[in-house]
Amino acid sequence: MNEKQAQERVNELHELLNKLNYEYYVLDQPSASDAEYDRYMQELLQLEEQFPALKTADSPTVRVGGTVLEAFKKVEHRIPMLSLGNAFNDGDLRDFDRRVRQTIGDDVQYVCELKIDGLAVSVRYEGGVFVQGATRGDGQVGEDITENLKTVRSLPLRLNEQATLEVRGEAFMPKRSFEALNKIKEEKGEELFANPRNAAAGSLRQLDPKIAASRNLDMYVYSIADLGNTNVSSHSEALNLLERMGYKTNPERRRCLSIDEVIDYCESWTVKRADLAYDIDGIVIKVDSLAQQEELGTTVKSPRWAIAYKFPAEEVVTKLLDIEVTVGRTGAITPTALLEPVKVAGTTVQRASLHNEDLIREKDIRIGDYVIVKKAGDIIPEVVGVVEDRRTGEEMPYEMPTHCPECDSELVRIEDEVALRCINPKCPAQIREGLIHFVSRNAMNIDGLGEKVVTQLFSENLIHDVADIYKLTKPQLIALERMGEKSANNLLAAIDASRSNSLEKLLFGLGIRHVGAKAAKTLAQHFGTMEALSQATLEELVAIHEIGEKMAQSVVAYFANPDVKELIEELKESEVNMAYKGPKPIDASEVDSYFSGKTIVLTGKLEQMSRSDAKAEIEALGGKVTGSVSKSTNLVIAGEAAGSKLDKATELGIEVWDEARMLEELQK
Repeated sequence: MNEKQAQERVNELHELLNKLNYEYYVLDQPSASDAEYDRYMQELLQLEEQFPALKTADSPTVRVGGTVLEAFKKVEHRIPMLSLGNAFNDGDLRDFDRRVRQTIGDDVQYVCELKIDGLAVSVRYEGGVFVQGATRGDGQVGEDITENLKTVRSLPLRLNEQATLEVRGEAFMPKRSFEALNKIKEEKGEELFANPRNAAAGSLRQLDPKIAASRNLDMYVYSIADLGNTNVSSHSEALNLLERMGYKTNPERRRCLSIDEVIDYCESWTVKRADLAYDIDGIVIKVDSLAQQEELGTTVKSPRWAIAYKFPAEEVVTKLLDIEVTVGRTGAITPTALLEPVKVAGTTVQRASLHNEDLIREKDIRIGDYVIVKKAGDIIPEVVGVVEDRRTGEEMPYEMPTHCPECDSELVRIEDEVALRCINPKCPAQIREGLIHFVSRNAMNIDGLGEKVVTQLFSENLIHDVADIYKLTKPQLIALERMGEKSANNLLAAIDASRSNSLEKLLFGLGIRHVGAKAAKTLAQHFGTMEALSQATLEELVAIHEIGEKMAQSVVAYFANPDVKELIEELKESEVNMAYKGPKPIDASEVDSYFSGKTIVLTGKLEQMSRSDAKAEIEALGGKVTGSVSKSTNLVIAGEAAGSKLDKATELGIEVWDEARMLEELQK
């Protein structure tokens, strides 16, 4: 066989194997036996070995895993991967519906989808070919897991059409694959995975794609991140389009005409969830209309047009053996229950939160009690009550300590606060917890510098404050237990990369009291540099929208501290970035543009650019782009097949431009 003949056969095998993959893993309707499939795959592998130039990035053979990776690269999401707000009961769902209807009116429909308990991923295609996959990470930056995602056979490597788009989905491990994997681990005497979600995440974060390939993962796609020129008007239409392109979408979704139908759907799956071949931890409810989604908008963390209904938490009974207290980074003293091991929502629990002293007294929780334990949101174990009729009289009431368990300073209760607090700024526990917070995902996001490594570095006196992280050397790291040369190199590279983070990451990482991630970004955007923020007055701070007096006082007090000034200088000397790098909020009054201060609607298919790109450019010039036409709309830009929005604009006498007129104005 010559190369031309081989190319023809390779093309035939690509088409055949892709078809068989789709039938087996997406439709669950195989038309060939496993033996036939394996025979075609072996033939393709042999041809690619004989003619290496014929192996392509989207070849079905990449499903078996490729070259071992050195490390995962960072991927910045062009469109942030937001998390969802939670609803825990019917009342929460009705509150969500009320908020939606207050903004967009009563004409609203929802789409309900099963919330798969797996790993959220973003996958990108160019010309219909899969080119990159990434984890969610902190929502802004994730990890490149392209090679591992290629091994997920339900994810198409080539679409049915030459589309360029980015889609979001959930990679997961079916129950059958999970049981088989844990059986193998048990036979080898290895630690078992706690649940399928952990197993899926662990599989996709393997540096050797062959390991991921052996784990038999699956994936459902649930949204298009950038609709571009797809010209769909609803979420349900988008899901149908994804199916036509060759993606696997969850067939159990339902379009609901009212919140009552949504509640019925949630209740039915609360009962039926155990019958599924995979784990789910709730239901995702989304407003169906994309125009209404756009009008509702998002907060910094989550969309206002979607919510996740969480199933009622499983409750179990076990014995409370003891109570210990821990010291947080702000000095708050938190009591934790030590329990007889018990299985809750798929994992073995030995510790559970008791929140604070008031809760222990209110619920009369005693050492030796049989207590009711659940996982809040199916994640965090907590003690919710006592089984009083199982008391024997030997149970002991618990008294909170009067002194810090770490530094022995006297504990205080600050007015209007429920928590006892250690107010010694040199308390080792507070320093250690502050370091762990500084390197965490939502702060400086330093890969490889997790809680265990930070604790190890702290106990070895290698770091005393966050500035010391940037002074670590390779010999210091290699001397640590379980830290080889490769791990040390990777850690130093991650530390070095964090120097260039935008200011809001550093601000949040510093742990200023009352300043969360959202406030840190607001402050960074407003002041631009650490120096400008450090010199801000109380009056300047409270004048900023969303910055209250308590937060402003905390910021002023923080930067007035001489130790903080010294710390900031040390970080500067270590070349840690002190400036905001993100986009600044647009002040329409300062923008000299036709679009400045106007409300604009984009409708129909644009030829020269995607709607999302047009929206970004208009907003950069001070315009506000919304999804629906109303009396407050100043301008409608209509592409091909503009439809009802164009009709409404004409009816209301609103100015209408075509794409050419828009481009002309954008280029001025």
